[in-house]
Amino acid sequence: MATEDDARTLALALPETSERPMYGTPAFYVVKKWFARMHEMPGVMVLPLAAEEHKHELVAADPGVFFTTPHYDGYAAVLVRLAEIGHEELGELLAEAWRLRAPRRLQR
Repeated sequence: MATEDDARTLALALPETSERPMYGTPAFYVVKKWFARMHEMPGVMVLPLAAEEHKHELVAADPGVFFTTPHYDGYAAVLVRLAEIGHEELGELLAEAWRLRAPRRLQR
């Protein structure tokens, strides 16, 4: 349902967001901290979360959309299949990730 272009549009609409490469793929930054990036797997986005427990909850609730790999074991980050997530839900997840990384002055 969502595409990489949708993810880019939603991410760049957030305040003081920029795009630059991370590990050879597009990533989105608020000031100097990344809050989302495209994974090497086509159509997959990586999003940081507040806690690793949240990752496990998302994966258990909807494994068709959310998943992880051994690389992310021990990290509060989840992989999202863009083709399986709605535009609105993706926007909410990106905004949540942005809030996790944005300076307090921007969150006001």
